Formats: sequence, structure tokens, C-alpha cells
Amino acid sequence: MERMADPPFNCPACKDMYQASDFAPTLHDTIYLYAYALSNAINKSGTSNVVHNGTYVAADNDFNADIMSTSTITMDGFFIYSIIRDLAEGLNYIHKSFLGIHGNLKSTNCLVDDRWQVKISEFGLTGIRRVEKRSAADRLWTAPELLRMDSRLGTQPADVYSFAIICSEVVNMKKAWETSDRADCDPEEIIRMVQKDSRRPFRPVIQPVATDLSPAMLHVIKDSWSDEPSERPKIETIKNLLQSMNTSKSTNLLDHVFNLLEQYAVSLEDEVQQRTQELNEEKKKSDILLYRMLPKQVADKLKLGQSIEPETFDCVTIFFSDVVSFTTIASRCSPLQVVNMLNDLYSVFDGIISEHDVYKVETIGDGYLCVSGLPHRNGNDHAKNIANMSLAFLKSLDRFSIPHLPGERINLRIGVHTGGVVAGVVGLSMPRYCLFGDSVNTAARMESSGK
Repeated sequence: MERMADPPFNCPACKDMYQASDFAPTLHDTIYLYAYALSNAINKSGTSNVVHNGTYVAADNDFNADIMSTSTITMDGFFIYSIIRDLAEGLNYIHKSFLGIHGNLKSTNCLVDDRWQVKISEFGLTGIRRVEKRSAADRLWTAPELLRMDSRLGTQPADVYSFAIICSEVVNMKKAWETSDRADCDPEEIIRMVQKDSRRPFRPVIQPVATDLSPAMLHVIKDSWSDEPSERPKIETIKNLLQSMNTSKSTNLLDHVFNLLEQYAVSLEDEVQQRTQELNEEKKKSDILLYRMLPKQVADKLKLGQSIEPETFDCVTIFFSDVVSFTTIASRCSPLQVVNMLNDLYSVFDGIISEHDVYKVETIGDGYLCVSGLPHRNGNDHAKNIANMSLAFLKSLDRFSIPHLPGERINLRIGVHTGGVVAGVVGLSMPRYCLFGDSVNTAARMESSGK
């Protein structure tokens, strides 16, 4: 059956629509049909669905939005190779068809479907090309010879040049010209630089994001944007060269993406496990610090947001101590030396407390307060625990020395009393576990009146 003669048309857009509809039944997998609607002006509108060879193709998405901004998938060599291969196959199909050229190839009319296949759109619109006005930003993919002639009709070598610019975007995973040494220039300035007939043509800088990309592919891209149209390889040659560059075991990009997602999921699982372990370790450190400031059962209730009710303890033993003649010793030290001296002394005392069933309540200056029998009730052992701890404190002073006062000896004044107290948490911003009752005052007076 012969092809019917084209009917007469009153406008170029109508003829373009007729050619596109005539082209639709033979579409290649990498070709996507765009229809044009006419009203008062010519407005582009993409057909949302296409049925081709019994296969339903969903509405495709913008190449720049979906590919350039993808961060959850590692863009390896095969991923980039597959995108460029689809572009080459689609453009080769157009060049071999009765259309012969695309005429306005750019990344914004390269679409990605739900199977990660790249499709070329906006082809065969030569009638509209003659009358449409194109901005400088739309001409960033236009070949230099067309820019110099101010021509709106494309050629096959010009399509190859546009293909190379798109490839630089894919390889760099950035929009066109963003990696050039004139990336801060506006589109008008970039076009003026491309138009110049010089020995070193102005082109994008190739900075591949994938380390496993074939060097031969980069050579093909650079050959394809040659300033001389006759020196650019044909798209069929490029397609054949690309087929020989696939060293990966994968042949299908969708399967490859699934494999990448599986690897990403595994690595994410490992990272989550590692982060969880780090979080648990930090939580343990925080708990250790909190348990040093508050009794464990009190701290646990505070972490759960529970209120802490005051608790009565009928019989505990309270210990008070301070450094004899501390004011005199402190007057011979700088403030920093005083802090270091007390820190060294209390570190020794804290180590001794850990060997007895004694809870340290607080330190105020040179005063040291601790208690046995709370928060853990220990029967009648609290007096024995405090007595043994007190003797250990006094014995440790025989070995304690002040670095900046080597001849000075620390003496300790101690007050101990057994009786009932009430213990509770006071404050919100800096909660403190405090003891209340006459027994606390008695122990303090015994310490202060000691010799």
C-alpha cells in the first residue's frame, strides 16, 4: 500500500500534526510523540498517554527533574551508559526515518518513563520551527554553525552536536554549561562564545560523576561537538560504538536500578544498625553521667516523665566532712589551684565510696555529704558502711599531697549521725536529690563543732 499524498495545509503547525500522526504507528521504543494544539497562539501540550505495540506507556517525566536531581541512586558507569545509549538509538531512528532530523534536540525534550527508559520528543516540527521564537536558554544545545547562520532548521550533524551537549549533562549530572569556566555567564554570553570561530571552541567541561565510565565514551562526546560539522561522527556510528562499550553484565537498566536499590537498602540497613549502636553507646554514657548525679531509680523515673514523690527513710547514717583550715590553705593558692586540689581530693573519695554501700549526695566547696541506707535500704548495715568509709578517707590522706604545696598535709573534720530523713528531688532545670530532717542538721553540727 502506497503512502497517501499529503493533504493541503493552511498553516505549518497543521502539517506537522499530520506528519506526527502518520509517524506514530512506527514509533521506536525511545521515541515519544508530542502533539501540538492550536488556539490563538501555538501552545505545546504533551500527550499524557501513548499506546504503542500493545504496550501502555504512562505519562513521562522531565529528564532534568528526574535524572539530574536523583540522589538516592548511585550514578555508575552502566547507568550513564544506558541513558546515552537510549538517546543514540532514538536519534538514530529519527535520522533513518522520513523526518531525517530532529531539529531541536535538548535535555528538556528527553523524557524518562516508569521503566527508566529515555524517550525523545518534539521531533518533526519543521513548520513550527520556522516561525517560533526561541530564547537564548533554548539555544544552548544548538550547533555553532546554526547559530552563526541564525538558522532555525536543523541538520543531522547539528543533532549530533546537541546529542553531545546532552551527554555532557548526563556524564556530569549537571545542567548544560554549569561546569564550564563560564558557568556564571548568562545564556546570551554562552551563545556568543560558542559562535566564535576559534581554534579552541568553547564547550562544557566534562567532569564525570562515575569513576567507572569508559574513556572511549568521553572521546565520542568530544568528537560529536566538533566545531566542523563534517568531523562529527554520524549517529549510527555513535550507536555502534556505544554498543561495543558495554562491559557490564547488565543489559537492562531497570534490572540494574533494582540491583542498585537492593545494594542501597543493604548499605542503609548496615548504616542504621551502626547508627543505632552509636546511639546506644551515647545513651549509655548519658545514663552513666545521670546516675552519678541522681539515684538510678530516681533518674529512670525522670527519663520516663514520672513525678518523684518524697520518700521517708526511718533509719540512715549521714556523713559530713570538710577540710580543716581550708580558708588558710586556699589563701595560698590561686583559684585554679584550689579547683585542682579539691578535684584530686574528691576523686580519691569517690573511688573509696564505690567500694562501700554509700551514696554521695553533694559537695559544697570543701564540704562533702554522703549517706548510707538510702536510696537502697540496707537494714542496719548503714552505720558500719559509713564508719568503714570514714576510716578509709582518713587513711587515704596519708598518701595525698598538694602539688603546689608539697609540705602541706590535708586534715579532715568528720561528723556522723544516724536517724530518720526525708529524701526527694528538688528543682526542674537542675534537679537535685536532697535530704531533709533533724538528722541532717545534727550531723552537720557534729562536723562543724569537731576539732
